[in-house]
Amino acid sequence: MPPAAYPAGAIVRDDVDSTWKTLRDGIDSIMTNLQQGLDLQDYMRLYTTVHNFCTSQKAVQFGTNQLGGHRGAHLLGEDLYKLLTKYLTDHLKDLAAESKTHKDEALLSFYIKEWDRYTNAAKYVHHIFRYLNRHWVKREMDEGKKNVYDVYTLHLVQWREVLFNDVSVRVMDAVLKLVEKHRNGETIEHSQIKLVVDSFISLGLDEGDSTKPTMDVYRYHFERPFIDATKVFYQEESKQFVAENSVVEYMKKAESRLAEEEERVGLYLPGDIIIPLKKACNEVLIQEHSNLLRDEFQGLLDGNKEDDMKRMYSLLSRIPQGLDPLRTKFENHVRKAGLAAVAKVASDAEKLEPKVYVDALLETHTQYRNLVKTAFNDEAEFTRSLDNACREFVNRNEVCKAGSNKSPELLAKYTDILLRKSSTGAEDNTLEETLGQIMTVFKYIEDKDVFQKFYSRMLARRLVHSNSSSDDAETSMISKLKEACGFEYTTKLQRMFQDMQISKDLNNGYKAHVAALQGSADEEGKGLDSTYSVLGTGFWPLTAPGTNFNPPQEVAKDCERFVRFYKNKHDGRKLTWLWQLCKGEVKANYVRNARMAYSFQVSVYQMAILLLFNEKDKNTYEEIAETTQLNAEALDPSLGILLKAKVLTSAGNKNGAGATYALNYDFKNKKFRVNLNVGMKSETKAEEAETNKTIEEDRKLLLQSAIVRIMKARKKMKHQQLVSETINQIRGRFVPKVADIKKCIEILLDKEYLERLEDEELGYLA
Repeated sequence: MPPAAYPAGAIVRDDVDSTWKTLRDGIDSIMTNLQQGLDLQDYMRLYTTVHNFCTSQKAVQFGTNQLGGHRGAHLLGEDLYKLLTKYLTDHLKDLAAESKTHKDEALLSFYIKEWDRYTNAAKYVHHIFRYLNRHWVKREMDEGKKNVYDVYTLHLVQWREVLFNDVSVRVMDAVLKLVEKHRNGETIEHSQIKLVVDSFISLGLDEGDSTKPTMDVYRYHFERPFIDATKVFYQEESKQFVAENSVVEYMKKAESRLAEEEERVGLYLPGDIIIPLKKACNEVLIQEHSNLLRDEFQGLLDGNKEDDMKRMYSLLSRIPQGLDPLRTKFENHVRKAGLAAVAKVASDAEKLEPKVYVDALLETHTQYRNLVKTAFNDEAEFTRSLDNACREFVNRNEVCKAGSNKSPELLAKYTDILLRKSSTGAEDNTLEETLGQIMTVFKYIEDKDVFQKFYSRMLARRLVHSNSSSDDAETSMISKLKEACGFEYTTKLQRMFQDMQISKDLNNGYKAHVAALQGSADEEGKGLDSTYSVLGTGFWPLTAPGTNFNPPQEVAKDCERFVRFYKNKHDGRKLTWLWQLCKGEVKANYVRNARMAYSFQVSVYQMAILLLFNEKDKNTYEEIAETTQLNAEALDPSLGILLKAKVLTSAGNKNGAGATYALNYDFKNKKFRVNLNVGMKSETKAEEAETNKTIEEDRKLLLQSAIVRIMKARKKMKHQQLVSETINQIRGRFVPKVADIKKCIEILLDKEYLERLEDEELGYLA
């Protein structure tokens, strides 16, 4: 009978049933006995069955029969898809029932074995139904049909819906028990957990697009319970451990546990879990015990327990704001340590050696700077705490109570000792390093203008007296100051060096000039072996002599010769002689029983006094004063040194009005070159007082300049804002007092640089 005589639906149904019977037997074999292998002939037979079944109906149009008006391939594809889905459901229900006979590790083994068998089989079945995937499944998905997947994905969906939802909780419980065993030191089969995790990840499918994997299943069914269990485990363990052990031992335990958890991720956990796992562990192991750890920090500081502080830093750095209280305690501790170190050496601030003071500051800084590097990872915030503490004990300590300028003054004096030719200075190979340490303290000095004034005066003396240990060292120090404070801070210092170089060239020319005149009939006598320094008035911190002075004839004649030479080169310039800085050397041929003539290094004032004894052996105080024209403030110290050194003698060792001085023909000294040009303490104190007075005057001018500069730019400004802005601009040189700023504002108001406006506002007057 022709095919058209049979109902079309019956033909199709018969084909579906017979086709599915063939396919089901093959799928059964794949799902249960795949380990025995799949014959290529069987595979091709199954593939061909699906292909022939779908393509044999393409040309048939069923019109209005019971299957509707769609093409047969479309309908028959749906039937095969539904039959496969039902088959997978039944298969997985059987596995779910079987799973109930297993628990713990046996359940994991069962789950892993079946998952492996199932997914491998799914790949083969997927290939067998490839034609269905390419046509019917693709059309359904393109039309936006939900719950339609390619055959491999269908396997995963069915596993998730049928088996996984039934066993996931029990499987996860078994995983957590295994992890707990591992945390307790037992050996476990890592691969089991890893394979379970991989299956959880594979089951993540986007509901809107099955081709896109998601981590939803893994996060809900694995990550969430794993993190919760981790918290519970460590909460219980840490609570018990803290109750039975010291804080230091607990930190070691916590550090060990945190490292283990990170290692665990590498062994069998996915990398994605590291962030929530760390957060959970940090919360339970550190955050919940943070107060206990912080309370221990002071004891670790007092005991200098570097390793334990490093461990505490490492732990508390893992939690938000975990280190803030430590930084505060560290700052207070360093400040107290610095103050104690200064107090230890500052029994008498007036007699305190600069080196001893600076070393005390540096010792504290070095100790805690090293601690910041090694224990606190050189962290910027701990460095800031160290800087704050150092700034406090450098500027406000026991020594500074004797005078707010003491720290910069002593630092400048120590620098002078280092850079001066002396046995107490630093060795050449360590000098640069020591200058670097000087700059470390300088960084914390608030009154940098005080340091500048003292340093400038001392540099001037070193240069004038040719007493610098090294030009390279001097240049290096100025470069360091320039880098720290800017070009303006060192302009005058650099100009001093320029003047000394110019003077060196000038002296070479002068010596050549004198040599050329030696045979001239116009030139009387032979010139002295002299050297002159011409110093710019605006750059050198030097003052005119505080006394009249009549130099010896020999000196006066040489000076006049130099003046003529200089003015011939620089007409119109005026030279002012700074006699208090002049020095020379005289030979003493009068001493009896001397193996060789003594040579005295003297100031020019002492030279003038000694040369008077070439005319007669005795001179009264009044005769010396009249001839030299020196006042008592200059004459008395000069005579006092000569008396003390026993170059001169006086009845009863008397010095001053009414005294008569005589040469000591029996003078003796271990050295044949005797330095008599030594400063008196009274001179040093007077110079310090003069320097401090200059500092105060310069500060007033600096404040006024800053105020005018600010007001010129702003035109109008509130009084309080002007004070704040002035402090901000000046604090790089020194920390100004508000009262001083207000006084300077009043001065500028009186001078009509500023005017008062309404509502406490000030205006600039051009």
